[in-house]
Amino acid sequence: MKRFLLLLLAFLSFCLSISLAQTIDATVCEVLANPQSFDGKIVRIKGTVVAGLDEFAITDPTCKQNLRAIWLAYPEGTKAKAGALAVVQLQAAKNSAVSGSTPGRAAVKLDRNKDFKEFDALLSTPHKGGGICLGCGKYVVKATLTGRLDGVAAPGVVRDATGKITAVRGFGNMNYYTARLVLQSVTDISQQEIDYSRAASLPQDDTSHGTGGDPVALAHQEARAFPAGSPAAEELERAAAAYGKEGEDNGVVVGFGIPNEVPNSDGLKGNSDSPDGILYNCTFDMDRLKGDLLPKAIVHIGSLIADLRSPQATTTLFDSEYRAWQTTVLSALAMGQKTVTLPGGYVIWNASWAPADRSKMVDQAVSSYLRDWAVF
Repeated sequence: MKRFLLLLLAFLSFCLSISLAQTIDATVCEVLANPQSFDGKIVRIKGTVVAGLDEFAITDPTCKQNLRAIWLAYPEGTKAKAGALAVVQLQAAKNSAVSGSTPGRAAVKLDRNKDFKEFDALLSTPHKGGGICLGCGKYVVKATLTGRLDGVAAPGVVRDATGKITAVRGFGNMNYYTARLVLQSVTDISQQEIDYSRAASLPQDDTSHGTGGDPVALAHQEARAFPAGSPAAEELERAAAAYGKEGEDNGVVVGFGIPNEVPNSDGLKGNSDSPDGILYNCTFDMDRLKGDLLPKAIVHIGSLIADLRSPQATTTLFDSEYRAWQTTVLSALAMGQKTVTLPGGYVIWNASWAPADRSKMVDQAVSSYLRDWAVF
């Protein structure tokens, strides 16, 4: 019996050593430099995790890539709280010529221990401040994260010379992320409270009242708050029109929940058709997008969809996000709101700014937010 136990212990020790040997230590920058080389492997990364309106990512501002972040996802069925509040993710439609197939990646089982619960709770704790604050959490979290790394060379929709869609790749919001970590375990957690001092003096009550009902219809209504044919009216109408008319099957699919898990349709073709062969799957976290926040999220994501769908539109994530945030500011202006703040205390709209300075102030605030916080 003693000999059997010794053999069993030796075997378990051997299995553990094999498991540990299969875990690769890497930095965010190393993964982003060649994401395909890590595809399907178990990777351990030390990084800073941020959650915002349309981001849930492990970031490193020192990387040289255009997007210096890895999208973070929980395994399907986790039912946790932290994550982005609103995203749009692309999928090949039923009528697409793309042959959808799930990559042969190993399933990930999340260790839902005390560390994970603390990690998830910290990232889902909201900042409580005045005015409209979109996706504003209280903390960023530094941690060691282990999980399956999924990587692609070129994200987004891939077309051939004739414009025919040949693949839909990438992860996270707009499928613009080249790498995704599907979380297996988290350790070494430390939180850092986000500095909102730049927004400390903003008004505490900044609601527009009467924002119930269909938020897409409200976006159309907001466009009519500006002179017909003006750039502001056209930008808001463009964002609202991206969702299509009521009852129209235009490929935009709206759902509700927390977009923090690997989609159950990951890699597969959808069950619906779309005019351009792409489904634009939008998910909104209704528990955290209450009152005036939901119309802002609808306009923001609508602007992103319009950019994705238009071959004439800008294609970089920075340009699309910049345009979407400017459209979000127009939504606030149409609803008579005094301020809009983003994670990190970036005030992108303040009605007290001098009219002559508003365009410059919005540009500076949005650009700083995208470069310094969202690391685009």
